[in-house]
Amino acid sequence: MLLPAQLTHAEASACAHMLVLSLRAQADQAVVADASALQRFDSSALAVLLECRREAAALGKTLSVKAMPARLRELAALYGIGELLPAAP
Repeated sequence: MLLPAQLTHAEASACAHMLVLSLRAQADQAVVADASALQRFDSSALAVLLECRREAAALGKTLSVKAMPARLRELAALYGIGELLPAAP
C-alpha cells in the first residue's frame, strides 16, 4: 500500500478509504504501508495509519510501515503510538 505524497487533514478521509480497500484486496497476511513518497503531512497521517492497522487486525493481518519519515516517527512517539506502527523489515 503506497501512501501519497501529501497526507493532511484535507486528504485523510479519502486516503484512509482508498488504503482500507487496498488492504482488503491483499491476500498477504503481513501488509506493508509504504510511506516513501510522503512529503507533506500532519498528524492525520497517523490517524490514517491507525485506521489501516485496525482494519488489518480485524482481517487477521498485520501492518508495518516502510520508510516512515523521521518527523512522522517522532510524532508517533510523542503521541505514544510508535509501537503500534512498527517499521517494515
